Amino acid sequence: MQGTMIWFNPDKGHGFIRTDEGERLQVDEGGFASGHELGDRCRGTKVIFERVEELEGPRAVQVSVVPLDAARRARSRRH
Repeated sequence: MQGTMIWFNPDKGHGFIRTDEGERLQVDEGGFASGHELGDRCRGTKVIFERVEELEGPRAVQVSVVPLDAARRARSRRH
């Protein structure tokens, strides 16, 4: 799946992603793919991830940042 980071607080170790379908998913610091951890200034960052169902509700895992070039290509195809 693809989406956009709403916010992430590295001190608390969690944040939220808005999917391209409009769903809001929680993400924990352990939900990021190796080398893709984000700081607290990640709002608006495009990400790809897997959606999993847990007892607390849906969650994003294996979150990776979409390379800037790929995000630009995707936007240009929409117009």
